[in-house]
Parts: sequence; structure tokens; C-alpha cells
Amino acid sequence: MQQKIFITGISTEVGKTVVSAIVTEALQADYWKPVQAGELDNCDTQKVKKMISNSRSVFYPNAHALKTPMSPHAAAAIDNVEVTLESIEEPVTENHLVIEGAGGLLVPLNNTETILDIIKPEYKVIVVSRHYLGSINHTLLTVKLLQEKGYKVALVFSGDEHPTTEAIIQKMTNAPVIGRVNEEPYFDQNVIAEYAELFREKLEQL
Repeated sequence: MQQKIFITGISTEVGKTVVSAIVTEALQADYWKPVQAGELDNCDTQKVKKMISNSRSVFYPNAHALKTPMSPHAAAAIDNVEVTLESIEEPVTENHLVIEGAGGLLVPLNNTETILDIIKPEYKVIVVSRHYLGSINHTLLTVKLLQEKGYKVALVFSGDEHPTTEAIIQKMTNAPVIGRVNEEPYFDQNVIAEYAELFREKLEQL
């Protein structure tokens, strides 16, 4: 059965793209990042593509590739374009699809819509949580908002283990944990493949 998995983070720079690569590799899924802001020469799609070793995954172009590394609504204004839900069309595929968000859930696309509005009812959502001062609050806000909207939510922790933080997040959200991505010296195809093997069974059970 086809899975569509949306990957979001509790903030920026929490490991969302690495997790997207692991999930893409584990399921040999297709990958799509609807909105890319900044880093167009080395965008997240290219980063994920370099980390994947299977030959089945297809990489779809961004619906919006914005030049400035800012919130999409602000980056779009600089580029003199408008980002709307209507302009973000999900690629058609019979394969599993991994969709990577931009920043957190309530990052604005325009004056009325946010990243959350891209997430369709049939999507399953993986929240990437990384420990820092304030991360419990950010994780609970993210997961509980998704759960209130009716989404099936799972967690991936990234970075060094922090047992008390992770324990309270699990207790208060009751969300399944797919696993942890440790603080690795680098992420290449071999490292991603190892995590893909570790995570595959739980991903298939989402």
C-alpha cells in the first residue's frame, strides 16, 4: 500500500533533510520538497539525492525554488512571486512519496497559509526533534497541533541522546518513536543505508 509521509521539524536545522534521506532510502520512496528557500546551488533535493543509493527513488522538482534563505512568504516577496496552495501540486506517482517541509509547521507561505496547510489528510507525519533548551515545548506544540488536526504522528530524535527530554515527550504525546539519528561525523550513502535498515520495519508499520 502506498505511503505518503510528510517530514517536518520542531525548528530549523534539526536534521529534517537527513531523516528525509533515511526514510526515502528505507522505503525506496520518491522524494519531493514543495518549497525550497535559499541554497539553490546545493538544495535539499540535491542533498538527499547524494545520500541515496537505491535506483528506484525519483526526485521531483520544487513547486517553488526561492533565492533567499528566509521564510517562504518573505523570500517569495523578494523574488516577486506568490506562493499559494494552488501553486503547490503534488507529483503523481504510484511509489511511496516522502515530502519534506520547510522549517516548522507554522512557517508562513503567504499572509494566510502555512506549511501545515500543505499536509493533506492522508499524509502520515514524522516530526524530527532535536534537544536544545526549549525543544520540549517546541516538540509538544508541534505534535499536539498535528494530533488535534487528526494526523497520525511519529517521532524521530536527532543528535545526542537526552533521556529525560525524550521520556517526557513520549509520555505527553504517546507518539511512536521510529528511532534516533545520532551525531555522526558525516552522512554518506553508507551511513544513510545503515539507518534505513534500522528504521525500515517501523516505517513500514506507520
